[in-house]
Amino acid sequence: MTIRITWKRVVATLIGLFALGMAFAWSGVMNLAASSGHWAITDWFLHWAMRNSVRTHAAFSSPKDPADPSGLVSAAGHFANACAVCHGAPGQKPAPVMQAATPPAPDLAVNAREWTDRQLFWILQHGVKYTGMPAWAVQDRPDEVRRMVAFVRRLPDMTPAQYRALVADASPAVDPDNCTGCHGTDGRGRGSRDIPILGGQNPAYLLAALQGYANGTRSSAVMQQVAMRMDPAAMQAAARRFAAMPGLGGRPSGNAAAARIVTQGLPERQLPACASCHAAGKPYPVIAGQRASYIAARLRHWQGDKNVVDARKSHATMPVIARRIPKEMIDPLARYLAGEGEPR
Repeated sequence: MTIRITWKRVVATLIGLFALGMAFAWSGVMNLAASSGHWAITDWFLHWAMRNSVRTHAAFSSPKDPADPSGLVSAAGHFANACAVCHGAPGQKPAPVMQAATPPAPDLAVNAREWTDRQLFWILQHGVKYTGMPAWAVQDRPDEVRRMVAFVRRLPDMTPAQYRALVADASPAVDPDNCTGCHGTDGRGRGSRDIPILGGQNPAYLLAALQGYANGTRSSAVMQQVAMRMDPAAMQAAARRFAAMPGLGGRPSGNAAAARIVTQGLPERQLPACASCHAAGKPYPVIAGQRASYIAARLRHWQGDKNVVDARKSHATMPVIARRIPKEMIDPLARYLAGEGEPR
């Protein structure tokens, strides 16, 4: 008997298959328990599709400079706070409950070798659907992602002692929130280029910053992870403790053009003087004596992507001001405020 294939029969068959599939899903017969694991073919297919997706998207959207090794301290601190519980760390096993997930989080000491830096950047920034791998908590901080790429790249060869030195756990009695793990016991950021000096800062500003990170109005996945766990009393105590340390409030020096921006601004570019807000008695952060690398990085972040028109960028105060600073003046201005003078 010959069965003629017609469009009506094809459509009816497809509708029937769809209805059967929906009925199967509705019945609840399919076991979705993580304890049941995947069939080998399902596991292979999902990982095959994921790897192909990562390779394709990373090739087109990841930056050409996906790794920044200058900020391993902050990356290690974030890894210890947010990642080690699932992936483990040098000398530290992952939590058993996290390894009972389907699929379990991979051992990065092994898995990191399988990806390029650009692919690691894409995975860290965007996460992976249908796994426990989340996207980076804030999408406008690629600088944080680049530092984490550099840290993850070093995990396969990192010893437990090297990891502990980067994380630098503090005494819970003195520093229950382990702020000193990144900021140091002296508030100077353990010499890391990406961590600001806190000593000498206005305590009210430090408190407002912590509150902003906790409620998401300030953008940093690293700081959000810490601040969201702090109660109001802990925030106030940390702000007072770091503000009382020496550090900021130095005397700017160096480039004359940078001095003009700080004291007079650039009226022709509608750029106000830095000192009009960042001066003694003002409710804004102290920047005199701040680390030059940190100032420059923040200003470049606020300036935004050169390929995006200003109308589509943030219209908050600092991004607007930063975009009026000539790009060639970013580093001289940062060095002037830090009191470093000009490089020889």
